[in-house]
Amino acid sequence: MRMREDIVRVVVREFEPERDKEAVEVLEKTCEVGPSGKMSLFTDLLGDPLCRVRHSPSFFMLVAETCGSQIVGVVRGCIKTVTCGKKPLRSPSGAKQYTPIYTKLAYLLGLRVSPAYRRMGIGLTLVQKMEEWFRSKGAEYSYIATDIDNEASISLFTLRSGYTKFRTPSILVHPVFAHRFPLHYRALRLLPLSPSDAELLYRRRLSTTEFFPRDIGSILHNPLSLGTYLALPSDYPWTGLDSFLAEPPASWAVLSVWNCKALFRLEVRGAGKWRRWLSKATRAIDKALPCFRIPSVPDVFRPFGMYLMYGIEGEGKDAAEMVRVLCRHVHNMARKGGCAAVAAEVAAEEPLKKGIPYWRRMSCAEDLWCVKRLAEEYSDGAVGDWTKAAPGKSIFVDPREF
Repeated sequence: MRMREDIVRVVVREFEPERDKEAVEVLEKTCEVGPSGKMSLFTDLLGDPLCRVRHSPSFFMLVAETCGSQIVGVVRGCIKTVTCGKKPLRSPSGAKQYTPIYTKLAYLLGLRVSPAYRRMGIGLTLVQKMEEWFRSKGAEYSYIATDIDNEASISLFTLRSGYTKFRTPSILVHPVFAHRFPLHYRALRLLPLSPSDAELLYRRRLSTTEFFPRDIGSILHNPLSLGTYLALPSDYPWTGLDSFLAEPPASWAVLSVWNCKALFRLEVRGAGKWRRWLSKATRAIDKALPCFRIPSVPDVFRPFGMYLMYGIEGEGKDAAEMVRVLCRHVHNMARKGGCAAVAAEVAAEEPLKKGIPYWRRMSCAEDLWCVKRLAEEYSDGAVGDWTKAAPGKSIFVDPREF
């Protein structure tokens, strides 16, 4: 029998690693109940409940505890400064230029409530308490990401917490095969960029892109960022980044790689024996006959690692194909790194999306982002209310929050 809401009393307090770690792990496992008869994706945080926010500039975690000292809910949050719009910049040459408009943005994630204690207002209380911390740190907006089919989550945030449906980016996931992808270096060449050069390139090209983090340098210099790679025509005379920025080729592309495997592992559960057998058979054939390049299904039915591609940018008629080659390069990196998948998250209307290979069954066509204004006043009148801003063609997905 469901417990009545007026009987349950919980205390919401800050997460204490030494005291709460084991209890939070137990709670996370009890919440991992997928749809009956369907495959579901589960996350192993590798013993670090803060792993998905730890690398952000400012982060916080709350737990909900009953009078009997049982932890029945958790939520995480982090804060950073990002681009929320742009305004014209006067240029001596008369060329049309823009400068970014920044805002202090909070991200709320990892909300979990024990199944036995749901529909008692605990989730709403955790959200409200986290928003209090956001406001105390000067955050002007808060946003969350959820599955577009998660009706309970959407209802909590849009109907009870004042969030607005904002963006619907696509999560594109591709399996890592037993064979390597050919890169076709004849027409292209891939250049690794130093974190400093990558930062300069991104600030020049993406600083006015929605959600672009002001501390992009911290991301690129983080050990979890495995590198930034620039694709150029093989006949382009590369003499350094300065000359590239001054006179780029007609087509080019760039992306960076983040090591999610070091933070968490994923696992697909609920698959029937025939699916497991079929995937195992494809791996065996692919491994035995790599020259045939037969698409194979990696062992996603045990905990597996993943690399995330972020900062995907390019220009020119061949940019999408260059992105495809870069994605193949990341696939080969992931194969060597023992990962089972590579992923990217991009805006629904991202022009370079067609160059990112993915498997539909492993991907999410629409990941729902909801946003809420926390501040009484706007950081810059030029952008107005960001919650009402029309979507652009691109967004920047921060790998620290994926």
